[in-house]
Amino acid sequence: MTSASSSSSRRVSYFYDAEVGNYHYGQGHPMKPHRVRMTHNLVVNYGLYKRMDVFRPRLISPTAMTRFHSDDYINFLKVITPDNMSDYTRQLQRFNVGEDCPVFDGMFEFCQLYTSGSIGGAARLNDDGADVVINWSGGLHHAKKAEASGFCYINDCVLSILELLKKHERVLYIDIDIHHGDGVEEAFYSTNRVMTVSFHKFGEYFPGTGDVLDIGYADGKNYSINFPLNDGMDDESYLSVFKPVIGMVMERFAPGAVVLQCGADSLSGDRLGCFNLSVKGHAECVSFVMSYNVPVLLLGGGGYTLRNVPRCWTYETAVVVGEPIKDDLPFNDYYEYFGPDYSLHLPVSNMENLNSKEYLHRTKIQLLDILGDIEPVPGVQIQTGQIQSQIAPRSINMEIDSSNSKDAGNGSSSNPDQRSDARADGRKEHPAEFAS
Repeated sequence: MTSASSSSSRRVSYFYDAEVGNYHYGQGHPMKPHRVRMTHNLVVNYGLYKRMDVFRPRLISPTAMTRFHSDDYINFLKVITPDNMSDYTRQLQRFNVGEDCPVFDGMFEFCQLYTSGSIGGAARLNDDGADVVINWSGGLHHAKKAEASGFCYINDCVLSILELLKKHERVLYIDIDIHHGDGVEEAFYSTNRVMTVSFHKFGEYFPGTGDVLDIGYADGKNYSINFPLNDGMDDESYLSVFKPVIGMVMERFAPGAVVLQCGADSLSGDRLGCFNLSVKGHAECVSFVMSYNVPVLLLGGGGYTLRNVPRCWTYETAVVVGEPIKDDLPFNDYYEYFGPDYSLHLPVSNMENLNSKEYLHRTKIQLLDILGDIEPVPGVQIQTGQIQSQIAPRSINMEIDSSNSKDAGNGSSSNPDQRSDARADGRKEHPAEFAS
């Protein structure tokens, strides 16, 4: 756990656009962007926004998405609508759009919104405008270069890592969603500049990848770490493998920045999940990563029990800013969702943990051996004499608020509820930003 003093001095930025909650995947679909709006409402009503710089992300261009995705795929996402689907039958099949990843009104704008928060957050870390950036609408880790997958269209995790690589030699991606972070692993499978670490349910479970033997390829060999798990994973078991593995990753890989995908479908009682983590157990992973004092981009991800996702992400926001919050939920716009107990923390279920201590120990040792094989990072940076590396191009000037402007977040330090309109880029606060 981080000490209260270090967490209270942490500079935290928070990216949110109220429009994100307006998008709807369709009747009966488990993915509900509305959960991000519910989370924001709880964050505001707990008063946590006073401890952060709150931003509405500036929309990135479709061209910026082609840093990872193919031009054809992005052009398709731009033009497809529920009304013209019948004209694009072949492309729908080619790009895997239609069932898990339906076409819905405003689909491309939705993708722009959540991706802009992640890329903008990465750029803010690069500019040293914050120590931690939160974008709960991001973390859509299944999307591939030219294919939608698992409710994900644009892979904001990959795009934000590419942004961070402009400044940092090495970036670590950690995934605590119940599903394997396959899109991110695949994107960086053959490079040693990005290490991907995923703890996930494995065996007859989407997406079916993430075997412990999948360790990377070519230069990326030993830089993909997978911990396959069985049903019923509880706090004690999860942390008994998470902490030693991440501890050794930080020691051997020594990343300049971390992207942490905090999918809440690993919580107990998730509609699609089968783990048994509590909110506190899930948040302990966040707290452990924070304790290394490396710049962190915190993203959302899965989470399909609507009343539990905001509980988890709100508590994790409180952990990041170092603000203790009470278990009784404050009154908020969605108060009735949280009945009958109206509390932040819920008891876990009595389901059986199918992960034996022997299995967890054996797999942990296997992964620590793989990590032992990677070349440890030298203590002193090696100067090559090159002015600028081609693989790490100088960061483009991302259009986000200047961190040294006198009003880079909350306007008046004496009254954090009040914001000046004299923004560096002339934007006023978003009208729903502090809605309670």
